[in-house]
Amino acid sequence: MHPYVAEFVGTTFLILFGNGVVANVVLPKTKGNSGGWIVIAAGWGLAVFIGAFCANEFSGAHLNPAVTLAMYLAGGLSLPDSFGYVGAQMLGAMTGALLVYVFYREHFRQASDDPNAMLACFSTSPNIRNLPQAFVCEVIGTFALILPIFLLVAPGFSSGVEPSDGDPVLGLGSIGLLPVGLLVLGIGLSLGGTTGYAINPARDLGPRLIHALLPIKGKQGSDWQYAWVPVLGPLTGAALAVLVNAFL
Repeated sequence: MHPYVAEFVGTTFLILFGNGVVANVVLPKTKGNSGGWIVIAAGWGLAVFIGAFCANEFSGAHLNPAVTLAMYLAGGLSLPDSFGYVGAQMLGAMTGALLVYVFYREHFRQASDDPNAMLACFSTSPNIRNLPQAFVCEVIGTFALILPIFLLVAPGFSSGVEPSDGDPVLGLGSIGLLPVGLLVLGIGLSLGGTTGYAINPARDLGPRLIHALLPIKGKQGSDWQYAWVPVLGPLTGAALAVLVNAFL
């Protein structure tokens, strides 16, 4: 499988399972309705694990532009392939979000009087609307994702994947996929209570675009005023993690 296709497939499953558990908890008349935050955090941890094992052998399983940026800054990925990875991740995130809507379509209809719940099935939002503070939370949350990944990866490690330039790229590879899933679970349980821990620009922006495009009964705006936070916050956190790792 081509690495870009792997990133698309892995990110599609990441969003299908991740946003799927949100829909199962927040939409009315589902089996998981009102399951609570622990269910959502556990579901997202499993979503990362599932998406990663689909893509890892072929692309290093970035599934996240923040991870791709970190790998590029660390010298593990060329600039053209970085853009290729991010494009595939965005398309995968949009496809996964569309599948969640198709799967829960009848329940979205039941939620027509709760536009916030509908939007939550696609993208994140802060519980206290202070955008600078939310930005800081996304920076710290993504830093807490990227730096442990670097610390788990031995110096000089490469995944063995060879994209278009023929050079191996950095990825999850031999560190195993379960630790990364558990890491995301930990971030969700500990640091997810403020913004919903996007920690992944594609995870938020791709589904937010789908929310804006779909003719969902009762929906309101897609909150574009906030949309820059889960994009720039994770990218900033990833860059800071690379900088700190260089001094360790």
